[in-house]
Amino acid sequence: MTRWDKRPDMVVHEAEPYNAESDPAVLAESYLTELDRFYSRNHGPIPDINAQAWSLTVDGLVGAPLSLTLADLQSSFARHEVTATLQCAGNRRADLVAVKPIPGEDPWGPAAISTATWTGVRLADLLAAADLDPRATDIAFDAPDVSQLADPPQPYGSSISVAKAGADEVLLVWEMDGRPLPRLHGGPVRVVVPGYIGARSVKWINRITAQDKPSDNHFQATAYRLLPADADPDSAGPGVGLPLSVLSINSAILQPADRSTFTAGRQRVAGYAFSGGGRSIARVEVSTDGGEHWIQADLGEQVSPWAWVLWSATVDLPAGPVTVVARAFDSSAGTQPESPAHLWNPKGYMNNAWPRVSLTGELGS
Repeated sequence: MTRWDKRPDMVVHEAEPYNAESDPAVLAESYLTELDRFYSRNHGPIPDINAQAWSLTVDGLVGAPLSLTLADLQSSFARHEVTATLQCAGNRRADLVAVKPIPGEDPWGPAAISTATWTGVRLADLLAAADLDPRATDIAFDAPDVSQLADPPQPYGSSISVAKAGADEVLLVWEMDGRPLPRLHGGPVRVVVPGYIGARSVKWINRITAQDKPSDNHFQATAYRLLPADADPDSAGPGVGLPLSVLSINSAILQPADRSTFTAGRQRVAGYAFSGGGRSIARVEVSTDGGEHWIQADLGEQVSPWAWVLWSATVDLPAGPVTVVARAFDSSAGTQPESPAHLWNPKGYMNNAWPRVSLTGELGS
């Protein structure tokens, strides 16, 4: 194992702060992502917070502000769990970088996404206990990790709408797959906002504020926004572009590896498909001729409406070069666009174009 008890084959984009994703083939091995391969996205140094000393403040537009310890959370509110996939807004950015460079952003591949079963309490229950004011429209989250990416540097923060905050699936969690939440992944307590970009699932949460507008934190107001293709990200200030929240339908091919060699003939192709907003995956299709013909993949179980589906298909692959592409459809009949060129944006967010792998087939002996 390497630092943070991660596999040595993790693709590390930055060591400080630690930003890394799994090898795609490893990610495909299990429905729930083992901790040693779970992707990690951070914006500043990783806080080291003693669970016994941790506390949470709930304030703002509430009638009864709260100050809670971890023991208070665990003893005063009903325990809930949700199996949910977290996905970075920059997942599959590398495909956009191939269209046109995106300076200053990590070239995430298809594995900035992972799935776990999270255990904690519903955010809605905390807000009810705090007597949420009907004037509140947004719930802001604050954390102690100070990021140099903001100018001037500031602690990480974000917000979600009151409507989403009141949904049953949004939790404050202290367990991940039945174990105490690791420090790297937000321990002792983090927010999990299923179906939204990972940036809204704030780690090391220490304050929740009800307010009548979205958070003005850099990572809500400026960083995680979809800019127009002609915008200058270095000069785009707060409010420019579209705020990111619900994830679009997406999929990836995890096996075989891109640019790999295989023996011509019947080959297994496998990957994941996921859609935000609680939409289920209805169909995944695979093509070996650029989308002229498609075959339907076999779908694994979708354990939760907030989690991915793992899929596989067996296809006939010829000798020589071949490109395999895939596309997914969700329960709203939404599907993926064909080309990343049509999705390019200056920060490289929300790429959900058809995934593709280029392979070379060899004749067997």
